[in-house]
Amino acid sequence: MLSDVLVVGAGAVGLLVARELLGSGVKVSLLERQSPCREASWAGGGIVSPLYPWRYKPAVTALALWSQDFYPQLADQLHAQTGIDPEVTRTGLYWLDLPNEERALAWAQLHGREMHCVSADAVRQQVPALGRSYQRALWMPSVANVRNPRLGKALQAALAADASFTLQEQCPIQRLEVQGGKFRGVHTAQGFIAADTVVLCAGAWTAELLKPLGLTLPVEPVKGQMLLYKKPAGWLKSMVLADGRYAIPRRDGHIVFGSTLEYEGFDKTPTAEANQSLQASVAELLPELAQEQPVAHWAGLRPSSPDGVPFIGPVPGVEGLWLNCGHFRNGLVMAPASCRLLADLLLGREPIVDPAPYDPRTRLLAL
Repeated sequence: MLSDVLVVGAGAVGLLVARELLGSGVKVSLLERQSPCREASWAGGGIVSPLYPWRYKPAVTALALWSQDFYPQLADQLHAQTGIDPEVTRTGLYWLDLPNEERALAWAQLHGREMHCVSADAVRQQVPALGRSYQRALWMPSVANVRNPRLGKALQAALAADASFTLQEQCPIQRLEVQGGKFRGVHTAQGFIAADTVVLCAGAWTAELLKPLGLTLPVEPVKGQMLLYKKPAGWLKSMVLADGRYAIPRRDGHIVFGSTLEYEGFDKTPTAEANQSLQASVAELLPELAQEQPVAHWAGLRPSSPDGVPFIGPVPGVEGLWLNCGHFRNGLVMAPASCRLLADLLLGREPIVDPAPYDPRTRLLAL
């Protein structure tokens, strides 16, 4: 049994990895370059589904479906333990004027998920503010969203209450120490930290940590920009999505609207161009909302990966070095399942899903 694991990266994935391991009696130290849950985990919208789930590979579907079923239980556990409600709210999701409804319906039937064709008039009964240009929709009533900043706070509070957990913030990694094919620890701005086992959950920054080891991880940052609006609670009852842009209602009336997809390296500066583009989409999707001024505009960096399939498992050639990263647009969607799978593999348990599609040993490239 492992007695000590070092986790690098305190986003939702890193925090959930720590939670899984602590629950199995493992002592966990977590290192974060800045503050916990302030990157992609904070910036995302929190839809507990891929935007178009039928377009993804089965490896993404397996993790997404497991997490969707687990999220209500996770939220209840965290709320009871910490008093912080992550607000996992089942609002349902309307996909408007899809060109491939048959494919989506076949996917839903295959996986036992309720999905219906409905008219735009039926959508407007639930979403009266919907734009007039739409003709029809697909409706999946089971889709929820999570208020991700509160999820991050709840996870931090739950972990802080465990005596076997330590967190070091403002502690960027300078390099990994590997000797004789074994992981030995990390060099940080606060000094060297020895460890035999590490899990890298550093999102878009993970590839930079592996480069000095002669390994190429095909994970890169992809910028996404979001707007936030405020309306009375209940003004928008369901999530709506058209042409890759979506509106997500929060319980208190806040509405998250996103998102852009930009390959700009590690620059996460919000731009006027993106703001204008998003507001134009708001005007088409929810014209009444477009009369309001956004109350916030921000950007975050998603950790992209080939086909959106994350890397979960041991790094080839370095004993003790593990990955859980590269979730692209679906980090919050897949996080509970990917972290359970990582813990299963690390602790030698029966994995919740077939681990082969995520295995870094078959997907990493040597420089």
